[in-house]
This record gives sequence, C-alpha cells and structure tokens, in this order.
Amino acid sequence: MDGLARISGIGFIKRLLGGHAVEPQHVQTTQGARMLVVDDSPTICAVLGKMLGQDGYHPLKAADGAAAIELARSELPALIFLDVVMPGMNGFSVLRALRHDPATRDIPIIMISGNQQATEQFYLQRYGADDFMRKPFDRDDVYERIGNLVAAGRLPARDTSVVVNTLLSALSAEALDGIPDIAMPDAGTPGATADVPPVLHRAA
Repeated sequence: MDGLARISGIGFIKRLLGGHAVEPQHVQTTQGARMLVVDDSPTICAVLGKMLGQDGYHPLKAADGAAAIELARSELPALIFLDVVMPGMNGFSVLRALRHDPATRDIPIIMISGNQQATEQFYLQRYGADDFMRKPFDRDDVYERIGNLVAAGRLPARDTSVVVNTLLSALSAEALDGIPDIAMPDAGTPGATADVPPVLHRAA
C-alpha cells in the first residue's frame, strides 16, 4: 500500500464507521503559512478559509483556475486546496500548469471534489497531486491531511515556540459564526464540468 492509499484510507475508515474511529492527531505546519483555496463556490472558500484561519494559517482564495495560477506564482503558498470541478479551466488543468512551472511545481496540492468520477479519475491518473479530499469535509478532514503532509516531509512541522500574530479575516465574530463548520458541495453549479477523460466513460 503506497502513501497516498494510506492517507486516503484513514479518512475513508473514519467516515465508514460514522466518525467513531480514533481521532487523528492534530499536527500543524508553520503558523501564519499562506494556504491557497481554489473553488468557484464562495461557500467552500469561506468555510475552508475559516477552518484554516482558526488554526493559525493565512488563507488566500481564488474562484477560478486562471486566478489560482496567478496567485500561486505571486504568493508561493505553502499548500494549495484545489477544486476539481470548476467552469472554464478545471482543477486538473490547473494542477498540470502548476506542476510544469518551476516556481510552483513543488507546492503540495490537495484536490477536492464532491464528484465521484473526479475521485476515480484522481486514483487512476494521479496527476501529481499529493492527496484528495472529498466533499463534504469537516475540520478533522482538513487537519488530518495537513498532518499527513507534515509527517511525509512535504510541509514543515510547527515550531510552537514561535508566535505569529495572524488575523483570521476582516469579518466580524458574528459573520464568522454564520459560516458553517462543514463544507458541503454545491448542487449543480451551472457550467461546471469535470472534463473527465474517456477512460472513465464506461458502459453501465
């Protein structure tokens, strides 16, 4: 079993058992690290941004593939959460572009999607991503994947002796309370396609 299968298997077992599996150890990377969230859903961006901000990270957000590539090149985030299904340039195209650019090719990337075909596509093709996170996801799913990347040496472990003051966001406490703690996939986003290669178009 390779590292990817082990990483994904932990979350699968937890969900299969209805969340009664042993809670994953909360391993953190550098406080204040920039993390780019790429999703055409404002809700997913808000929820994931809140989760990352509450753990001491600095979330950056992009709503489309072109903006994601530009932000990744200019900000060089420590980690990218990249949605698969987006209108226009989809997540796989963004991933390929980032992996072919010397400036961004080593940034850890976690693909996210609620689309089952996209999930299968990831396991069949890999595309150079570090992990996959399926919608809906919660705080533990996010922290688990960051911890796995730290354990694998893809992200540095947090130095708890260093305190970095970071603001969660410009939102008020009431506005933050209005953001849910579980990220659900949007139903039927107009124009969104997974651009799944023919290998997945099998007869029923």
